[in-house]
Amino acid sequence: MKIEPELCRVEDALGILVGKWKPIILLHLLKEGTQRFSELKRSIPDITQKMLTKQLRELEDEDIIERVVYPQVPPKVEYSISEYGKSLEPILAAMHEWGTKHTLRKAEKLRS
Repeated sequence: MKIEPELCRVEDALGILVGKWKPIILLHLLKEGTQRFSELKRSIPDITQKMLTKQLRELEDEDIIERVVYPQVPPKVEYSISEYGKSLEPILAAMHEWGTKHTLRKAEKLRS
């Protein structure tokens, strides 16, 4: 693939995925499947409720995740990765792998 810097779309991709929490949310949904808000919150204990809500809304606006609201009392809301969002799996896996190697490399450098 020939990438032309003046036509680069990396910025577009990063605009959707950038941030501390979005990749983590996506990895949880890819691994665990459909989850309720409270399940996601439990899986990511350091995220605030406000931030989780914001990140989920942004991912939903980009059609990366799907939100289903069940008409019951109390309301039940479930989140899942969309078919379109599943196309991010190899990208997230590659980022995870690179991050792991980079962390090991830094640790080796410190030991030297």
